[in-house]
Amino acid sequence: MKVLLAFAGSRGDAQPGMLLGRELAERGHDVTVAVSPNLVEFTERHGVSTVPFGVDSDELLRAQRDDRRFRHPNPVQRVRAVVDLQRRGFAEAALDLLNLAEDSEVLVSGMACEEIAAEVACQQDIPLAAMHFFPIRPSAAVPVVPAAWARRLPPTLNRLGWQALTRARAAALASEITAFRTVGSAPECSSPCEIHGDGRFTEDPASYVAIQAYDPNLFPGLAEEIGPVPFTGFPVVTDAGAGIGGELGEWLIAGPAPVYAGFGSMPVADPIAIESMVREVGRRLGLRVLLVGKMFRERISPDLAVVDQVDHRAVLPLCAAAVHHGGAGTTAAALRAGVPSVICSVQADQPYWGRQIEALGLGATAPFAGLTANRLERLLIRATAPEITLRAAAYGARFRDDGVRRAADVIESITPDRVVREVPTEIGGVR
Repeated sequence: MKVLLAFAGSRGDAQPGMLLGRELAERGHDVTVAVSPNLVEFTERHGVSTVPFGVDSDELLRAQRDDRRFRHPNPVQRVRAVVDLQRRGFAEAALDLLNLAEDSEVLVSGMACEEIAAEVACQQDIPLAAMHFFPIRPSAAVPVVPAAWARRLPPTLNRLGWQALTRARAAALASEITAFRTVGSAPECSSPCEIHGDGRFTEDPASYVAIQAYDPNLFPGLAEEIGPVPFTGFPVVTDAGAGIGGELGEWLIAGPAPVYAGFGSMPVADPIAIESMVREVGRRLGLRVLLVGKMFRERISPDLAVVDQVDHRAVLPLCAAAVHHGGAGTTAAALRAGVPSVICSVQADQPYWGRQIEALGLGATAPFAGLTANRLERLLIRATAPEITLRAAAYGARFRDDGVRRAADVIESITPDRVVREVPTEIGGVR
């Protein structure tokens, strides 16, 4: 089967596509992975045939950092900023993907470009499999607002809120989609999935499958509510990876477990201030700190190690807690390691992961914007409390790491005549 995987966005978005592409290629399929231009080298390093599409994801992250509307007290201004960001690069990505998909038999997309992929799949008359790294389908089980008070909202209001957000996103992209259809060959394309006024979510199983690439047990009641869709679990790295070596390896075993701090691809406006804050909190709490990120100056001292990147699978189990941005991949890595998270969210699904992890007693959360040493200190004290530490360790002990294999099973269930055979709807064993 000839499979095109389109995973726009940051490294956290591209890595699941790379992992899934590698798994499918090892099973004998003809696989091409399309990622943002700045991530082609990262994906190719893992032996996957890769092509660029769309715009540089770092450019979009910088645009968000520099757009003051994202931090505006008026929610209308924040919404407008989000809409403008969603539109940026749509035409380039859509045209690139349309050309790449010409002879593909199935298209797989990540969350960041699902609308683009749906249009391309429709115009090329091929099925689409979308990987959702967070529950974005309208539901009553997931609070629509990432805030502690939102858990008191009536379930129906949550469902209505998610419907409204989905419609707002569709409306924001409507003009871009209309313009794209004028250059395609199928101007009458209709969406493979639809939200109804009464909250029902329907889809055409002959052309669309939504893979839920996370643990449904983190969202009690969700699996029962949204029906028979495949829950595959987190798409995490399972090979040995880079491991730990050299000076960092010696530092890790030379003292007590450190606190990991890293914010992935998120734009950090003032790395020096962030480093100073993290060091100060470590000093106050008597904790060593492992600070990770290309924006920081690498060095190692007795109480602080600063490196540009680490193998999460090898390093996080040796840490006392993980301070991070709350991307689905890093959240999964901390959960698998069995360590509490302090999620300092920046955008997108990160605030939701933060609130859910806090609600389940697996960590603590606060927005990255406005983070201070005092607040980070309080968060770390809460997250490293004995009951949270034990709960995180217990979750890590039963974490399933076969999400990539299960997602590949779903892709292979799409037959040549585009009928999706029965696929697993729950991962089981993680209650």
